[in-house]
Amino acid sequence: MANDSFDLVVDSSRYGIAMGLYQNNQRFEFFDNKARGESAGHVLDQLLEQANTSLDHVKRVLVTLGPGSFTGLRTGIAFCQGLCFSGKRELYGISTLEALTSLSNNPNNAVIIRARPGYWYLRYQNKEIFDSTEEVVSLLNTMVNADVILDSFALDDAEIKRAIEQKELKMTLITGTELESFLVFLDQLKPSLIQEANYIQPSYFEKKT
Repeated sequence: MANDSFDLVVDSSRYGIAMGLYQNNQRFEFFDNKARGESAGHVLDQLLEQANTSLDHVKRVLVTLGPGSFTGLRTGIAFCQGLCFSGKRELYGISTLEALTSLSNNPNNAVIIRARPGYWYLRYQNKEIFDSTEEVVSLLNTMVNADVILDSFALDDAEIKRAIEQKELKMTLITGTELESFLVFLDQLKPSLIQEANYIQPSYFEKKT
């Protein structure tokens, strides 16, 4: 990588738009939990201006693929695909849940974010599932010496919080501004111009009984 090249990270799967531009120890970030995907181009222009650089110096783009908001994911992924269509930069896609595992140094970790009231997206032991509160609590009760990375909705859920505290698991709260930690995956993933947004689907998945 050239010394003047930047990495761009985009997450529109959870809270509005989070976007970060990184080069060595430099970091230029934007976060607005009410921003819409249509404003992504304007946000990027602002970051490029702050960094005193141009789009030509952005060489790698990492975008989260969800699970999360259908509209947010669709616009975020399409925006990043457009940036990489010319072939001047490489596109990387990653599950939002996998990206959030970077918040823990403990390989034995779980990520919990809300899907809708009473249901959660959960990543544990490299598996991503959609479960009810009861099922999440049951799984938490089997964990030992694990870190739990969770959003504010999970933290506010009395049953989930009680299970974590009873097992004395370490908690890390997701804020939506964790983009810099996602950079570690750029050296682990293979770039691909076209990303299949398969992680959008769990938002509408209904469990069969």
